[in-house]
Amino acid sequence: MASWAGGVRAVLLDVSGVLYDSGGPEGGAAIPGSVQAVNRIRQAGLKLRFCTNESQATRSQFVCKLQRFGFSISEEEVTAPGPAAKRLAQERGLRPHLLVHNDLLPEFDSIDMSQPNCVVIGDAAENFSYQNVNAAFNVLIGLEKPVLISLGRGRYYKETDGLKIDVGAYMKALEYACDVTAEVVGKPSKNFFMSALDEMGVKPDEAIMIGDDVVNDIGGAQNCGIRAVLVRTGKYRPSDETHPQVKADGYVDNLAQAVDFLLASGGAGH
Repeated sequence: MASWAGGVRAVLLDVSGVLYDSGGPEGGAAIPGSVQAVNRIRQAGLKLRFCTNESQATRSQFVCKLQRFGFSISEEEVTAPGPAAKRLAQERGLRPHLLVHNDLLPEFDSIDMSQPNCVVIGDAAENFSYQNVNAAFNVLIGLEKPVLISLGRGRYYKETDGLKIDVGAYMKALEYACDVTAEVVGKPSKNFFMSALDEMGVKPDEAIMIGDDVVNDIGGAQNCGIRAVLVRTGKYRPSDETHPQVKADGYVDNLAQAVDFLLASGGAGH
């Protein structure tokens, strides 16, 4: 039996690379066994949150896509950086200049964006043109106290046709050019993981994170006292198992195998 699998009441699931690989005309493809694995987590009575740094779509668009792939998932179960960044802007009176994917724009419909006093950067994909990155740079460099909010800090992720550079690379470029440190909303931020736990009413040692990103999923969760297991799907690379800073609590071939171990140890909600 896997030593990491006992006493779990709640499961945090990364989405891209664990449930499905994005990309292609259909918007991606489910990883074999993952639809059934999510159903088995539910049937066991375990609490569940989907913790994603997805910022190429609104939360409702994202949930609709996953439902189309056959996943049992509702919007309330998804912890995502777009809504968190919107709340942050409202709480702090921030008027963002957005460097994000077109499909994420509706998430910020109700926010004042006149005379911006911060930049929000997400996985903008094709919108990461020189002109758009330079426009964000000029907003930041023109502020007395520049504020850069990043929807995650991933280096790359996997789509069905290969690896894609992620928001973290562009975040670092703006940090360097403007001599500013970004505030990360999303994994590996502690607030992100803790808000998911709070919503479920569980303590860190009662939860487990399952992800494909050794730094942002595994390291981020462990920094909060949450056990974390790395799947060998998505952007996983064999070198992740000998990472100099982060050692996962366990390594599994895929989500289905992780659930096998969890259920064999008698994990169930109380």
